[in-house]
Amino acid sequence: MTAKAKVAILISGQGSNMAALLYHARLADCPYEIALVASNNAHAPGLKLAEAEGIPIFVRPHKGMDRAAHDRIMDEAIRGAGAEYVALAGYMRILGDDFVAGWQDRMLNIHPSLLPRYRGLDTHKRAIEAGDTHAGCSVHLVTGELDDGPVLGQMQVATLPEDTPEKLATRVRYAEYQLYPRILAEYVGREMDVGWIEAQVNRLALALPETHFRPSHGSPGWRVGSEKSGKYFAHFSAHHHGSDAIGVLVKTGSIDELETLCEEQPEIYWKPAYYGASGWIGVRLNRANVDWDHVAEWLERSWRSVAPKRLTKLMDAAEEF
Repeated sequence: MTAKAKVAILISGQGSNMAALLYHARLADCPYEIALVASNNAHAPGLKLAEAEGIPIFVRPHKGMDRAAHDRIMDEAIRGAGAEYVALAGYMRILGDDFVAGWQDRMLNIHPSLLPRYRGLDTHKRAIEAGDTHAGCSVHLVTGELDDGPVLGQMQVATLPEDTPEKLATRVRYAEYQLYPRILAEYVGREMDVGWIEAQVNRLALALPETHFRPSHGSPGWRVGSEKSGKYFAHFSAHHHGSDAIGVLVKTGSIDELETLCEEQPEIYWKPAYYGASGWIGVRLNRANVDWDHVAEWLERSWRSVAPKRLTKLMDAAEEF
């Protein structure tokens, strides 16, 4: 069974979006679980709900602290809980650049407008005054600019002639409770999706000189050299021979290296059936926090072990400059 991604939720108030995320996590097919609910407000009602539902909580008021110091404390609590993603759910405090950079592409937020329209506050009032036929909500990745990260999903909500900001806000919240859990699940779940993982490996493998894709025994593979005489430097493996692993097979320097890596880091490496006897090792990719730079390094190393000397000499010469 594939491990679920661990998510920390930051709140400052009622925590209604937190509740939507929490209860969605209880569904059997949800790819995430809630590792922590943290707040800068000791009196946030959402904390009581999280605690009642058995979710670990953390509180550190920010009053009297500079932003960087408070961010560091919150970051330590989140990482200490083992969280791999952060979901902002009514966290009414601007996060500093260092905190945001530390969770790049792993921190999501929900905003009550159809971004890029109406960043910031008073979104419903602004939508009504503009005469918009629809308002709505957006889930986006968090960047250093307020409400400016890439949008992952949106849901429209019709505006009515008799709407006030309060009436519209109520209906938009209903949409938020539907949208946020679904988008979070899709986003964290992509890292466990066979097609998405294979696409990342394919992109990295084909970035190496004179490589091409060619299936091997029905599985994706990558070769270096000509179509006629090229040699395989990587194979894709997805649940082969009863394994729960999805990953890429690359060449090690020796059986001893293979055995050592598998013994010391079994969460990352495995010895594949048949291929393992020839020094190929499996790098597991259906796990959270995959270091894709590390995967690229393995692919290049494996590529170098079988590439024609003329190619490796050219690459060595290029790296000297």
